[in-house]
Order: sequence, then C-alpha cells, then structure tokens
Amino acid sequence: MYKAQAYAQGPDERFYIPENLHLIGMMNTADRSLAMVDYALRRRFRFITLAPEFSSNAFRDFMIQAGTEETLIEKIVKRMNGLNEVIAADTKNLGPGYQIGHSYFCPRDGIQPNEEWYRRVVEAEIVPLIQEYWFDDEQKVQQRTSALLA
Repeated sequence: MYKAQAYAQGPDERFYIPENLHLIGMMNTADRSLAMVDYALRRRFRFITLAPEFSSNAFRDFMIQAGTEETLIEKIVKRMNGLNEVIAADTKNLGPGYQIGHSYFCPRDGIQPNEEWYRRVVEAEIVPLIQEYWFDDEQKVQQRTSALLA
C-alpha cells in the first residue's frame, strides 16, 4: 500500500491530495479593495454564489432545534428578507452582494434564542452594519432599524 505524506522524504515519494478532499474558500465580493485578488482567483477556481437563506427549511429546522419559538422565526425571516430586498435594490451603492446572511441569527454555545436575543443581535450586529452601508443616509438607517425592532 502506498503511503502518502505531506512532504516527500525522498525523490521517489509523492505528495497527493485525495479526490474526496475539497478546499472551500470564502470571499465577500462586496470588498472592492480585493478586486485584483478576486479576478485572479476567478480565473483559477470555480465560484459559487451563496445567498442568505432565511427562508430555507434548513434555517427554520436549525432555529427550531435551538428552541426558537415559531413567531420569532417568522419575525426574523420576514424582517431580514425585507431588509435584504432593500439592500439588493440599492444598486447605486450596494446590491445583492451586500445582503446580510443568516449566520447572524444562528445561536450557539447554548444561547436561548428569544426576543431579547433577537434585539441584541439587531442592535449590536445588524444596525452597525447598515450604518456603514448608508453612512450618508441617516433617515434610511432609522427606517430600517425601526422596521427590524418594531
């Protein structure tokens, strides 16, 4: 049996990557300072666009397993999808690449997802992000914040 090693010990030994090993790199194309790196990577590798999955069964099942009440799941789905529609429609400054992902709302480490938790996520993570997105439009930030926290 052939034994593969990370580094060849001699001229007859080979290094290889098994066929069942897949390397996954993630990149946010919204960061235009990486444009040259982005182009270089796109010439060499396959790219798959990952969109927010608030409406997916997998997200809903995850939230239910975490102990989230159905009304809170519906609130998150409806409000974040609404915010993402506004972000995607803002093609002058933002666009689909700036949509906010569902991972912000995936509780971990035994956190109980409830209304207080939702409010903390929105105030500490989502609002600062949309403040950056619309730094020149305080009214839009206030409208979107109010819609999330209503």
